[in-house]
Amino acid sequence: MDENNILGKIPDGIGNLINLEVLVVAENQLSGPIPFNIGKLQKLKIFDANINFLSRTIPHSIGNLTELTELDIHFNNLQGSIPSGLGNCKNLLLMDLSSNNLSGPIPPEVLGLPSLTIVLNLSSNDLTGELSVEVEKLKNLGTLDVSQNRLSGLLPKNLGSCVSLEKLFLEGNLFEGPIPSSLSSLRGLEALDLSDNNISGRIPEFLVRFGALKYLNLSFNDLEGLIPSEGVFKNARATFVEGNSKLCGGVPELHLSRCNSKTSASTSLKLKITIIVVSSGVTLVFSIFLIIWFRKKKEQKPTTTHVENSLLQLSYQSILKATKGFSPQNLVGLGSFGYVYKGILEANGAAIAVKVLNLLNHRASRSFLVECDALKNIRHRNIVKVLTAISGIDYKGNDFKALVYEFMENGSLKDWLHPSVGMNKPETMRNLNFFQRLNVAIDVAHALEYLHHRCETPIINCDLKPSNVLLDWEMVGHIRDFGLPKIHSRDKLNDSTNESSSLGLRGTIEYGTGSELSTNGDVYSYGILLLEMLTGQRPTNEKFKEGLSLHNFVKAALPDRVVEIIDPILFQESVRGGTTAPDIHLQRLNSIFEIGLTCSTESPSERMDMSNVITKLCSIRDKLLRPARLHRGI
Repeated sequence: MDENNILGKIPDGIGNLINLEVLVVAENQLSGPIPFNIGKLQKLKIFDANINFLSRTIPHSIGNLTELTELDIHFNNLQGSIPSGLGNCKNLLLMDLSSNNLSGPIPPEVLGLPSLTIVLNLSSNDLTGELSVEVEKLKNLGTLDVSQNRLSGLLPKNLGSCVSLEKLFLEGNLFEGPIPSSLSSLRGLEALDLSDNNISGRIPEFLVRFGALKYLNLSFNDLEGLIPSEGVFKNARATFVEGNSKLCGGVPELHLSRCNSKTSASTSLKLKITIIVVSSGVTLVFSIFLIIWFRKKKEQKPTTTHVENSLLQLSYQSILKATKGFSPQNLVGLGSFGYVYKGILEANGAAIAVKVLNLLNHRASRSFLVECDALKNIRHRNIVKVLTAISGIDYKGNDFKALVYEFMENGSLKDWLHPSVGMNKPETMRNLNFFQRLNVAIDVAHALEYLHHRCETPIINCDLKPSNVLLDWEMVGHIRDFGLPKIHSRDKLNDSTNESSSLGLRGTIEYGTGSELSTNGDVYSYGILLLEMLTGQRPTNEKFKEGLSLHNFVKAALPDRVVEIIDPILFQESVRGGTTAPDIHLQRLNSIFEIGLTCSTESPSERMDMSNVITKLCSIRDKLLRPARLHRGI
């Protein structure tokens, strides 16, 4: 009965079908609990109820289903702990409990089910504790995914016993310590993701010898030392190491600094001195002179921080030339506190974006300081990267302040959703297809989740809208203007004027009910952005007045009239592809619209957390791209 619009609960009477072997109710709109009576179906081999709205706990009676070979209940709202009784299901080949709200530790009885050979996916929950040593029993498992939880402790050495693993996903947890050498036995790995943990130490050499490895993500950890340049590390598109400030070397495409060679230089120098003394009999005085010279050289060598190594050293004169004297032809945008110009650096021809602050605005200088403070510790692939900050005097003797960013070749999301008449590119070149929109939505969600939860002090965007979402040459989404809201956050606390209290409304998108700045406001703006991306309708459209809003416009059309509200470009896309509107996966569109509506609901307490938004959108994308998805073995 999968992929319908079935509503309501799974009836308790399901327990009467005692000879039932397959129960598939996936991708409907089922809600409520999984009936306790399901434990009576002792001949059941397959239970698939993924992508619904099932809630409450997984009944412990499910452990009675000893003939079960496939259990897939991912992308629901299930809560509580994973029943240890699942360890009784000794015939399970596949178990997917991902994208729920499950909590507590992973039961050893479940983690060590030796029958699992296809997939064990517990990702995107709220699981805690360490990975049990029982994991060593998964000797025949193909895919293990426990990513996006709160698991902690050392990476277990026992993982090395899972010799059949092809895909191992541990990202987004609190794992620490080094990558254990025992993982060297996992020679069949095709994908390994350890990103966004607290893993330290050096990158082990054995990863170079993994001939099948096509995807390696070690980003956002505390790794150090030299990055190898062989094996998977040759391919910068398959290897991700950003967010490890102590790493160096690697292939040029990774854009990392050269490794510090002080130690090797010192050793080399001593060796040379020894050779000179032995072969040439140079005097002791000359040897001492060499040593003194080396020490002075080292003392005179300027010390540079990681930030200084990574930032461009630009001056007012250099960006003046790059922007052709801040020519109007190079003006690409108007920000909250200044103008944004495109520039081409004379030294290497690189494209940059220069935001010149309007210092006549009394908040601009404070904006500059706060944004610099915010940007110096922020590194994320979906946030526009700052290259350097410039503060000085222009040719007229006036104060000058500017921020220099990487340039986004494909402009803003606004340019693509609402192209202006007379744009350089043909109209057909400015249309985003469904998957591009979904990918950008996920990119923006990742950026907001990072700002809200991964920064030392949560950062609130306050001005999320299509013009502040930029697209690089690969159509990857990046958000900008994320340092500015810290000013408003402080103003809200310290200023009781009307100006401060009105900061709940920014740009063209309402910030939500109430004026208090919080991450919930960003979630609201994200929901409106998501609805705008799918409908192609601006939230400021004249039709949205007298009580009608983009939120209400979409809500009134769900679930039966989705075709009437989706962007006509998406509908035309399906027609050109020889399909009908339902073939655009209207069920998934409904699910995405529901996410946008939940995020933009009036009550802040009812809005989704960005972490949940990511898991749900990624799960929808997984379903749409299932044949190509690396970590889905279904």
